Amino acid sequence: MPSTLEQLSPTRVKLTIELPFSELKPALDKAYQEIGGQVTVPGFRKGKVPARVIDQRFGRGAVLEQAINSALPEAYASAVEEHKLVPLGQPDVDVTKLEDGDLVEFTAEVDVRPEFDLPDFSAVSAEVPVLEVADTELDDRLETLRQRFATTTEVDRAAAEGDVVTLDLVGKQNGELLDEASANGVTYKLGAGGMLDGLDEAATGLKAGETATFTSTLVGGAHKDEEAEIELTVTKVAEQELPELDDEFAQMVSQFDTVEEMKADLSDAIVRQARLKQATDARDKVLEAVLEQTDFELPEAVVTADFEARQQQINTQLAQAGLTLERYLEEAEEEANNAEDFWATIQKRSLDALRAQVVLDKLADEDEIGVEQEELTQLIFSKAAQSGSTPEQEMQHMMEHNHTQEWMLEVRRNKALTKIVNAAKITDADGKVIDLTKLGQDGNLVNEDAEDEAAEAPAPKKSAAKASAADAPVVPANVKPTKSTKKAKDDEAEDDEA
Repeated sequence: MPSTLEQLSPTRVKLTIELPFSELKPALDKAYQEIGGQVTVPGFRKGKVPARVIDQRFGRGAVLEQAINSALPEAYASAVEEHKLVPLGQPDVDVTKLEDGDLVEFTAEVDVRPEFDLPDFSAVSAEVPVLEVADTELDDRLETLRQRFATTTEVDRAAAEGDVVTLDLVGKQNGELLDEASANGVTYKLGAGGMLDGLDEAATGLKAGETATFTSTLVGGAHKDEEAEIELTVTKVAEQELPELDDEFAQMVSQFDTVEEMKADLSDAIVRQARLKQATDARDKVLEAVLEQTDFELPEAVVTADFEARQQQINTQLAQAGLTLERYLEEAEEEANNAEDFWATIQKRSLDALRAQVVLDKLADEDEIGVEQEELTQLIFSKAAQSGSTPEQEMQHMMEHNHTQEWMLEVRRNKALTKIVNAAKITDADGKVIDLTKLGQDGNLVNEDAEDEAAEAPAPKKSAAKASAADAPVVPANVKPTKSTKKAKDDEAEDDEA
């Protein structure tokens, strides 16, 4: 079918498409069949009503409208492919000519990916922090393990630092009870911190049943940063006993027979985590550098729609959590201090994410990057691990909410980004070249030079080491994945995020 292209702007085009009736005939036949099966005409069985009778009774126009609406998507898709366009939104379609029995002409205006050149990725460079592991990291993890498996024994004595106490708290201002500063049965380890200032001092030295009063500044709620009088009652004092760090403990919390083996595995996990964190930083900085070297504009409508979808999603999540944006900004660790700055930050993130998607999609198209079933399966397992669900649940979610294409696109973009990162030059702050092709998904080094690099990798000075199921999760991710408008709306409906 003939079609012409008019470039309205760098990001918007107008297609004019002619659809001859010879190509419209299958859609016309189907329209007559469907209408004939739905109507009742005396003297004719359903589905056997002749076309001329349908024209007389219901009008030729109704049939043409149904046939044209049915044929337009395929005709539009064919024209998009012919002119090698990458639409970034839905087209505005208008039938401009209808000559019954001859042809249908329609136009489709649509926002498209602009033309631009990708930079030479081998010329892209990025610097990341030096791979470092704190000397105290291993000790901290071992202490966390011991705390997790500690036992407590109720004692009849005054509470001291390190004891676990059960408290009833009653907060008041000017004699008026504050519900948000009151609670019963609060368990707290004296000296741990993180609660009200003055609580440790007030509770230390009290036995079960004894009460003390102190003044403290509230850290949350409607009276945040205001002073209140807190009445504290100790209802239980328990002594905490940490397990010995020995072979028996190692066998209880891990798959190892000795504590030295467990330490070795923990140390190894710490180093792997550091490598993966460094790799995440590298990917982010390489992509930032590529975007800085890539000049193109995005359609305003696409940018606005993505930002509004994010804005709506955030507002919905705040409402579900019972928070206003102002209250959220007071309590959260956000850089923005007010709503205007917060939305400006979200708007920038939205634009940066869209630009990144366009660059990665262009590279994937040019290099014909595909997605294998195994790669989609790996993504499903990864999403399950991140959300604490099962692969089966993630698979069901994907099918129920039509995320298959979106998740395949996510895999494709990740592969494109990996290709960029592997071509770029990455160094640490000391000038050492970082080769991410030698880094496995678990943080282990792979390929022929792995042993040499492993020998250079830092490890805690206490012991080099191996760990267990008790190991902390590897790789905290600071990078927030970009969601499409459709995904954002789906997640909004599902209450997936708080």
